[in-house]
Amino acid sequence: MSDEAAISSIRTAEATVREVNGVSLHVVEAGSPADPLVVLLHGFPECWYGWSKYVDRFVDAGYRVLVPDQRGYNRSDKPSGVRSYRLRTLSRDVVSLIGSEGHTSAHVIGHDWGAAVAWDVALRHPGVVDRLGILNVPHPSVFRRTLLGTPTQLRKSWYMCCFQLPRLPEWMLKRSAFEPLIDRMREEANPGTFDEERLRRYRAAWSRPGALTAMLNWYRALRHYEAPPLESVRAPTRIVWGEHDQALVPEMASASLEYCEEGDLRRYDDATHWLTHEHPGRVREALLEHLEA
Repeated sequence: MSDEAAISSIRTAEATVREVNGVSLHVVEAGSPADPLVVLLHGFPECWYGWSKYVDRFVDAGYRVLVPDQRGYNRSDKPSGVRSYRLRTLSRDVVSLIGSEGHTSAHVIGHDWGAAVAWDVALRHPGVVDRLGILNVPHPSVFRRTLLGTPTQLRKSWYMCCFQLPRLPEWMLKRSAFEPLIDRMREEANPGTFDEERLRRYRAAWSRPGALTAMLNWYRALRHYEAPPLESVRAPTRIVWGEHDQALVPEMASASLEYCEEGDLRRYDDATHWLTHEHPGRVREALLEHLEA
């Protein structure tokens, strides 16, 4: 399924290009511009399509929805250089995207790397986030502490070290037609989570010129990480967590609440890191309940 076909399957959605923070982002937008704004941020190795089952429900609930391909992904710009993918730059993309709607703030929801960006926006630009939704990524301070102090988490994060190598990961993934990414998604998720249509969509996104290096540069840019000025999140926060996440130890979910001035946690013991695909109905309702509280 092409981007155009996928977008047309969402009742009120259309594709736009937004000039934000010096790059062009491909953005799927839906809903009335007069409604409260929600920004949905995808993770690695997905694209906007990872949120495709959420847009109509959020619009029906009375929200304006923006779902960008984040920089480096799919149809968005892919600037060269590792430093172009520092978290502070990715956060500025989101702030600028919200501003492009004529808003000074929005509800921000992210999964995986999108959640890392959402945490960073809330900590670096606290006035921009009305309510924060986090799916299966811990608060940055919790992750750093756990990574350094827990051998289990260090083992689970081995792939992040592999991605630091120049050119070799790209060569291996392209040579194998992206099978390692496909295998990992299938093996980590509950059986049947990723059908062939969805995987074809992702393969097409990964195959765009420059996309694979740009996606991996998000990991490589971690060596240039600059901590945000705040450690405590002011915005009301809901963390939604699949207990069987193979990449992250589950205790980081509750530890992250300690850094939220107002927060709660929803755990799903029958979900993995890919809970957005495994339980879209339950996750949608948990997020909408949080936004409407």
